[in-house]
Amino acid sequence: MRLFSWWLRRALSAVVTLFLVSILIFAASRLMPGGFAEVVLGPFASPEQKAEVSARYGLDQNILVQYWLWLTTALTGDFGISMISGEPVTTEFGLRLPVTAELTVAGFAAAICLGVPLGVYTAVRAGRGRTAAVGRLASGLGVSVPEFVLGSIVVFLFSRFALGLTVGGYVPLSEDPGQNLRSMVLPAAVLSVFVIAVTARTTRDAVLTVLVEPYITAAIARGESPWFIVTRHVLRNASIPVVTVLSTITAYLLGGAVIIEYLFNLPGVGSYIVQAVGRRDYAVVQAGVLLAAVVFIVLNTLTDAAAGALDPRFGTGSKARRSR
Repeated sequence: MRLFSWWLRRALSAVVTLFLVSILIFAASRLMPGGFAEVVLGPFASPEQKAEVSARYGLDQNILVQYWLWLTTALTGDFGISMISGEPVTTEFGLRLPVTAELTVAGFAAAICLGVPLGVYTAVRAGRGRTAAVGRLASGLGVSVPEFVLGSIVVFLFSRFALGLTVGGYVPLSEDPGQNLRSMVLPAAVLSVFVIAVTARTTRDAVLTVLVEPYITAAIARGESPWFIVTRHVLRNASIPVVTVLSTITAYLLGGAVIIEYLFNLPGVGSYIVQAVGRRDYAVVQAGVLLAAVVFIVLNTLTDAAAGALDPRFGTGSKARRSR
């Protein structure tokens, strides 16, 4: 019952948050300088022409009516029609989502498979000067170098010299897995540098905090092996901040994919939304930002649930702890 009430509160909070986000999205898209008619027809169009275009797409209606129509159709899964291509927004997103999803999954996998082990390794060997210095330097560089700078360098090097990997020329995974891998390795690697560095640094700090706890000293006194101590005592107790940063990193990956898709000429959702902003394609912009908000809220909820499962003092187990 306690778990059900926790999920119910989180669901209600998510609904309210999404409702407020939808208002902000709709208002922000309409407040952008230059409307759809001005962008499509150009600065020399007559008022009659602009009025005709606005009436064709329902932009001449009251702003509250426009918002209500968009919200009610969005709740049914219909995000409208792209005013530029004339295709349903869901169809356009479906064509581009695999690219962004592939980049995001690759970055998340790199954070778990490389960032977490690297953070644990540098923490365990923190007392050895050279290892600690190299770890701090690597994580500092990874966090400090902007992805557009690193991406530009990678694009130049692999475009200028024949280094075995291609820049651009995206091929879907279903058509040619080998060519898809060659075209996605570089953008995924550039996107992963920051997340690996942040995950490694967060894991290192969390593990160092746990290593000074009395129960770790007791485990060492009992003669337990370092590997057993790390896997049995350290990892679970250090996992809360790591899980939290991983959820934040996923949101960063969705945003960072926009820059990477532009640099490497990938037909993903991020670059499509940016193009829609420039063209004032309201339906695409509103749907893209709303879906990103849904992903972020779901990830935060799952993170809280995972934190409660890993440590009863957090999340869903907090009330149980206070009731005892």
